[in-house]
Amino acid sequence: MEKITMSKTFRSWAEVAPRLIAVAAGREQADRVFRNCKLVNVQTREVLDGWQVAIAEGRFAYVGADASHCIGEDTEIFDVNGRYLIPGLCDGHMHIESGMLTPAEFAAAVIPHGTTTMFTDPHEIANVLGLEGVRMMHDEALMQPVNIFTQMPSCAPSAPGLETTGFEISAEDVAEAMGWPGIIGLGEMMNFPGVIIGDTQMLAEMAETMNAGKTVGGHYASPDRGPAFSAYVAGGAADDHEGTTEEDALARVRNGMRSMMRLGSAWYDVETQITAITERGIDPRNFILCTDDCMAETLVNDGHMNRVVRHAIDCGCDPLIALQMATINTATHFGLERELGSIAPGRRADMIITSDLKTLPIEHVIARGKTVAKDGNITVDCPHYDWPDSARQTVHLGKPLEEKDFDILAPKGKNTVMTRVIGVVENQAPTKALNFELPVIEGCVKASGDVCQIALVERHRATGHVSNGFVSGFGYTGNMSIASTVAHDSHHMIVVGTSHADMALAANRLGEVGGGVTVFKDGQELALVELPIGGLMSDQPAAEVAARAAKMIGAMVACGCNLNNAYMQHSLLALVVIPELRISDLGLVDVTKFELTSVLED
Repeated sequence: MEKITMSKTFRSWAEVAPRLIAVAAGREQADRVFRNCKLVNVQTREVLDGWQVAIAEGRFAYVGADASHCIGEDTEIFDVNGRYLIPGLCDGHMHIESGMLTPAEFAAAVIPHGTTTMFTDPHEIANVLGLEGVRMMHDEALMQPVNIFTQMPSCAPSAPGLETTGFEISAEDVAEAMGWPGIIGLGEMMNFPGVIIGDTQMLAEMAETMNAGKTVGGHYASPDRGPAFSAYVAGGAADDHEGTTEEDALARVRNGMRSMMRLGSAWYDVETQITAITERGIDPRNFILCTDDCMAETLVNDGHMNRVVRHAIDCGCDPLIALQMATINTATHFGLERELGSIAPGRRADMIITSDLKTLPIEHVIARGKTVAKDGNITVDCPHYDWPDSARQTVHLGKPLEEKDFDILAPKGKNTVMTRVIGVVENQAPTKALNFELPVIEGCVKASGDVCQIALVERHRATGHVSNGFVSGFGYTGNMSIASTVAHDSHHMIVVGTSHADMALAANRLGEVGGGVTVFKDGQELALVELPIGGLMSDQPAAEVAARAAKMIGAMVACGCNLNNAYMQHSLLALVVIPELRISDLGLVDVTKFELTSVLED
């Protein structure tokens, strides 16, 4: 099917209201009418058999039992043949950069899966390029044929004093961004300790957002549901996606937040929380489904929000409730229920035709009244932003890395030492703070068994600094290394390996290509994913990036790692706002105390 180019502008309701009213009343003809539908009404949680839908100016004009009065000689008529019409799916919290794709290529990947609205937080690029990087993401998002709303990042750095970023975000930056057309609110407030103690900058950012009448995103990565949690909620965060248990979900909604339950490439937090609805019978209106982080390989092979909805249904959720949590609940949360999230007059004409509500095949996708995908194939262009050199030259190592840069010196006279080790937990973002006794060889502490070395290489200011530590849980064997310039959230370079020689080779390789992910084994490169934009994204098609990412995952397996989506675990080892133990450019971080700690125990 030949692709069409969508208009870069989409007119507001106020601009088209006269025609919508005229079409609904039968005074003017509709652009398109869909007949013989089973319409899923997420407002009332019911299926309305035999209903019809009339569209004009990219919006729903009439929704009811008979749209014949809206039909004129130029009206296109579509027979849905008794299939279901459901609203286009909304992702309530996500990071485009996690797909290793630009907004254009991310949109092209998810549109065939029925995603027509995304609420994105580009705090990855904010850490690398600051407010200018956010603007570039925002501008490309607005060029797309579907709805991509941007949340202004709140925390760069995510934990001041515990990491150094390429740029810092200020309350003044937040105030400026609130006036941009695509900004929907403030991105996840990760510095929850700062909110709890009343940090003036965090409060100023949230005040600027609330003064603009927009939503403050939450991120409370702590199991403490006592006074500290209440203090965080009082600070203004309106949602949270960091829950992992039913009690976490209940705590959020009971305190007036929206509980965002995520299923990403590596985060499987729906099944453990959705029992609040399926077993406890809690009102589902304050629950939202989201992805948070999805790799290109997941998008290409498994899906996007359709995957999350199917998973919720497989977990025992009523299909209509699952659809509410991926449509109207999300729109309402961001104050957009009059604009999108349901098939109702005046809303953007975003909808999906499917033959089954449980398995949810995405057979036809309409966005803003036009077909954007059919039978799994995209039918529109997703325009690209002209990314400048400043966004493509962001890896600055200062000097080539050498084997000795990864040495961890032991106290004199020691044959073994007790060390603090980051413990990876499969399919979850939190890590464990572990302790291992490791051998000392020629004055240096050496990785042993399942413990391998981790290094955080500074790459923003060319300082040449390397922080070293240990990590357990990947299962690597032999001589190997994996390096990545995707290192949430400061996005320096994370290098994990069992061989200092391979670690140096991997780090230098990423300096040479300008960012990405590479895997070395026995001195040879097994896989490379080049991510030239910010060291985070590629502007190549998702299928190409997914193929390279699949080869990279295969290389990790060849090095002994069998964790599900282990790369996602790798990329979060520097995220110093999720317990228990992380690494930053300043050293090892005890996130339970929010303080730096030593690799070697006293």
